[in-house]
Amino acid sequence: MIGLSVLIPVFNYDVRPLVRTLLAQVADWQGPVEIHCLDDGSQELHRLQNRELALLPGVHYRELDHNVGRAAIRNQLAASARYAWLLLLDNDSSLPDGQFLARYAAARHRAPVLSGGTTYEAAPPPEAALRLRWLYGLHREARPAAVRQRAPHGQLTLNNLLVQTKVFRQLGLDESLTRYGHEDTKFGWLLRRTGTGVHHLDNPVLHDGLEAAPVFLQKTHDAVRNLVQLYRAEGLGADTRLLQAALRLQRWGLSEAVRTAFGLRREQVQRNLLSGRPSLRQLDALKLYWLLDELR
Repeated sequence: MIGLSVLIPVFNYDVRPLVRTLLAQVADWQGPVEIHCLDDGSQELHRLQNRELALLPGVHYRELDHNVGRAAIRNQLAASARYAWLLLLDNDSSLPDGQFLARYAAARHRAPVLSGGTTYEAAPPPEAALRLRWLYGLHREARPAAVRQRAPHGQLTLNNLLVQTKVFRQLGLDESLTRYGHEDTKFGWLLRRTGTGVHHLDNPVLHDGLEAAPVFLQKTHDAVRNLVQLYRAEGLGADTRLLQAALRLQRWGLSEAVRTAFGLRREQVQRNLLSGRPSLRQLDALKLYWLLDELR
């Protein structure tokens, strides 16, 4: 029987509800299931909460002494997995219903890699600080499978990804990306280069852990830096809209003028993004400014 290893990196989050809902569905996989939770240097409060997971059957809970980052911790989790399939989940996810594992079990014959997608609450959060992250997730990340399948390797995210263990171990995640962002971009590029099929299906998890706007902006800035790092080292990312726009401006000799002009209104843009009515167009402009700055 084909086994499943669920891999959950844990960082400053109570992952117990997610693990319990997964345990309630393990019979639907029709094979052995184990759940690995690896804490990546969380605060002691969260560690105290999550340590009780080690008492649950089929759950392996461990802690690292210090934070190693998003790529390294997933590589470590995959190295400890026993079974032929890996299910990668973020710790701030929740399952949509009681058929989550059943849908994956029914679809696993379609490709070596399957992506279920992410969804967000339809109503905006009451806290103004969370609205930028919610708006971005709702309009940029919550895409149906039919849309994601148009560019299957480019629409890949590591959260809610079912992948054959041998494929993940062969390719791995790039641990040189120590900042947040674009580990999934690199992984999707490697899958495309090796001719590995990716199938998208509508089996989304709900993203519960919305970051406050300042935290999200910092992560977004880090992701821009990672994109430039990948582009300079390997030519990766030239097919992203953001980098395409920046490279066009460079070819036309306009990058410095655009960067300077935007710099004059950067504070106004950032005020908007921190407000209760943020604009994604303003976020796109800020990302382009950051990218042009990195490419100088």
